[in-house]
Amino acid sequence: MNILLIRPRPSPETIGLQHVMICEPLELEYLAASIATQDHQVDILDMILETRPLPDLLTELQPDLVAMTGYITHIRRIKTMADTVKAWSANCLTVVGGVHAEVVPEDFQHPTLDAIICANGLTTFQELIRCAATDQSGQSGQSGQFFQELPGVWHPDKPRPVKETSFAHPFPDRSKVARYRHRYYYLFHNPCALLKTSFGCPFQCNFCFCREITDHQYFERPLAEVMEELEQIPEQEIYIVDDNFLVHAERVLAFCRELDQRRLNKRFLIYGRADFIAAHPEVIRSFAGNGLRAVIVGIESCWDQDLDKFNKKSSLVINEQAVAVLAEHGVDCYATMILDMDWTSADFHSVGQWLKKMNLSFVNLQPFTPLKGTVAGQGYEDILRIPRSEYEKWDLAHLVLRPSKLSVAGYYWNIIRLYHTVTFRPKSIFNLVRRFGLRENLRLFFGSSRVTLQYLGKVLRNLGKG
Repeated sequence: MNILLIRPRPSPETIGLQHVMICEPLELEYLAASIATQDHQVDILDMILETRPLPDLLTELQPDLVAMTGYITHIRRIKTMADTVKAWSANCLTVVGGVHAEVVPEDFQHPTLDAIICANGLTTFQELIRCAATDQSGQSGQSGQFFQELPGVWHPDKPRPVKETSFAHPFPDRSKVARYRHRYYYLFHNPCALLKTSFGCPFQCNFCFCREITDHQYFERPLAEVMEELEQIPEQEIYIVDDNFLVHAERVLAFCRELDQRRLNKRFLIYGRADFIAAHPEVIRSFAGNGLRAVIVGIESCWDQDLDKFNKKSSLVINEQAVAVLAEHGVDCYATMILDMDWTSADFHSVGQWLKKMNLSFVNLQPFTPLKGTVAGQGYEDILRIPRSEYEKWDLAHLVLRPSKLSVAGYYWNIIRLYHTVTFRPKSIFNLVRRFGLRENLRLFFGSSRVTLQYLGKVLRNLGKG
C-alpha cells in the first residue's frame, strides 16, 4: 500500500505559536516507523511547510490510505482534507488520530473519515494497516466497516478501550521529514529535534488536557532506550516533549550521568513543575552542566488563590523560588500564565510588574479556556462567547469566555500590552541579541509581530461590542 501521513496547516483564525516555532511531527514519524516492516511505501507531508496544494500532492503520491493528526484547532481542517481526499479518490481510506481524538473522538465524526483512532495509537494503526492491506475488495466502505471492529477505533456504541501503560515501539523514522528538518525550531532552539521519554503526568491540575490523554496514568520509557534514541538524533538542540520531565530526581540525575558517560553534547528544552525546581536546586545544577538550556514552567498565576483554584499544589513563594533557581544556574524560564476572566486592567498591570520583578523575558499568556474533557472545562456551555464548534478558535489564545470587568476588545488590548511590557524591555532585548545574535532575534521579532497583528485584529473587530 501507499500510505500518506499528513500534519495539517493551522487555520488563519488560529492565533498560533507556529509563528515562533515549528517542531517536527513526531507522532507521524512514530507511525511511519511502526509499519516500516510491513512492506508499504510511507510518506509524510508537513502542510505547515508545504507550498503545493493537497490535490497535486495526492496525484503525485497516489496514496491508498491517508492518515492525519492534529489538535482541537485542526478539526475542521482535517475534515476538509478528508473531503479533498475522497473527492480525489473515493477508494482512498481516511484515518485521523492524535491527542484530541484520544480524549474527545466524537468531535471528528464526519462522512469522509473512515476511522477515528481513540486509543493506543501505534498499535491500533498497525492493526488498521494490516486490516486494510488484507482487504482485497478495493472498496473503502468495506474496509471502513472492518476498522470499526478494532478495539482502538472509536465508535459511539463501543466502550472506550483500556490504554497501554508501556511503550515498546521502534524509534521514530525521522528520515521521512528529511526535506523539512532544517526548518524545525522552537524560539532560539534552532534547528530542534523532539524526544519523548514519558507519558502522562502524576499531578492533578484540573485544567490540564494532557492527563486525559493517558487516562490519568503516568509511565516512563526505560532510560537506556531513551539514550540509544538520543544518540541517533543529529540535532544538538533537543526538545523533550514529556508533559513533565521533572518527576523523579533520581531519573533526571541518571539521565545526566548517561549524558556524561556517552559524551553526548546536547542542549535541552523541557517541561517541568515549579515545585520540583524549587525543591531540587542540585538537580537543576547538574542538568544545567549537562546541557539544560530552558524549562517551560507552568507558573499559571502570581496569586495563591488562583493556584488553589487550579489544584496546582503550588504557591507564589514556590514559583519565585523556582525562577530564582533557574536564573542562578543560567537556565531560561519559559513561563506560562493562565489569564482569569475577572481581571481588570490593574490586574494585568500587577502581573506585568511581577514578571518584570522576576526578570522573565519569555512568557506565554493563555486566557482561561474550559477545554472539553478536563475537570475545569465543565459547566460553561451556557456562557461561551465562541461556540465549541468553532474549533480553530479554541487555541488557548482566543477569549472563548466573556470577560466580566473588561470589554472583549479591552481584554485583548491588555494581553498585547502585557506581552510587550515583558518582552520588549531594552534590557531584555539587549541580552537576547548578545546571546543569540541579531538574525535569530529578527526572526523571532517578525514571528511575534504576526501574533500581535492577529490580536490587534481581535481588538478592532470587537471595538464597541462591550
